[in-house]
Amino acid sequence: MTSRLDPSALATLFTDARTHNAWQHTDVPDALLREVVELMRWAPTSVNMSPARIVFVKSPEAKAKLKPLLMEGNVEKTMAAPVTAIIGHDLKFYDHLPKLFPAMDAKSWFAGNDEFAKVSAFRNGTLQGGYFILAARALGLDCGPMSGFDNAGVDAAFFAGTDIKSNFLCNLGYGDPAGLYPRAPRFTFDEIARIA
Repeated sequence: MTSRLDPSALATLFTDARTHNAWQHTDVPDALLREVVELMRWAPTSVNMSPARIVFVKSPEAKAKLKPLLMEGNVEKTMAAPVTAIIGHDLKFYDHLPKLFPAMDAKSWFAGNDEFAKVSAFRNGTLQGGYFILAARALGLDCGPMSGFDNAGVDAAFFAGTDIKSNFLCNLGYGDPAGLYPRAPRFTFDEIARIA
């Protein structure tokens, strides 16, 4: 890779993108959700472990199951969003490493080492969640990532019988600019970084 994205692409992904709280009544086709995942899956994770697992909450039945698990301040915007993605991570991701990372026996690094596996799954699943947001924005969707829900309840409702744990939620659709808050400030380079 030798070229940079043009300013309009950078604006779409970063500087003009906003966290949306209000949504237009426009459907998000299942094919577009598949495109988001197809794009995000190519981004890197440690030893290609790819622990992210996603449930797209879209049907009225699934939304009804999610609703009581949300903090009060997240209910209205989440029920109004065309789709809510539950971004989770598989604690047993390492069972797939012989396929995903055949170069060496990486599975042995994690099997039987529960704490290392848990931390690695959370870290890399979170990383994939960030890629998910960028992929969704790149494909024309607005995002509303959030915490503020009952993780254990979501795990029981949507990941029962698995080793998948929820991390965060991300509302998806076409945002209504009327629902945006004023742009919040960000730290400067000198406040968050240094070159050593």
